[in-house]
Amino acid sequence: MYIPKRFKVDDEKEIWSFLKQHTFATLVTTDKGRPVATHIPVMVKREGEEIVVSGHLAYGNRQWRKLNEEQESLIIFQGPHSYISSSWYEEQQVPTWNYQSVHVYGNVSLQTQEELIDDLKTLLHVYEHHRQHPVLWETLSPELLERELKGIVGFKLTVTDIQAAYKMSQNRNDRDYANIITQLHQETSPEAHQVAQEMKKLR
Repeated sequence: MYIPKRFKVDDEKEIWSFLKQHTFATLVTTDKGRPVATHIPVMVKREGEEIVVSGHLAYGNRQWRKLNEEQESLIIFQGPHSYISSSWYEEQQVPTWNYQSVHVYGNVSLQTQEELIDDLKTLLHVYEHHRQHPVLWETLSPELLERELKGIVGFKLTVTDIQAAYKMSQNRNDRDYANIITQLHQETSPEAHQVAQEMKKLR
């Protein structure tokens, strides 16, 4: 990923927090030289000294059939993003786009069924435990679980490289920066408001 120096993020705690927060990601691989991508929920965890990203694909999705090959794969984590009008600057300039993105590279292998089940239990707990009538692994019928498990394939990516970019108007002066935040709050897009909040954290 192309990252100008001022937008590069190296803080490990910040990157870890970002990965844990933005868990709907894009898995990118290649098939006979052609890029293939799937948008899926993933989980990020530490296994000893390694960071592992895991998820599952539909059995009918041919992408999983290439995951055992010795090739590097990419998972893209995307944060809030928004159009930035240059009318918000003191001096004439062109418009741009603010965003947060983290690219995670690594080698992918298929999960055993036991690993997949453990992941699914955790995934359900994370997104359901706080609900009035949570749908948890233990509340679903064995027949349903057995049937659904046949339709998915689990994978895990062991991270070898992380590239993180926060392009959040860090190159603007303080007056422009403050006005961008003000203007973003006046936009109708919820993501514009999220970008404003993230900018407040940076300066």
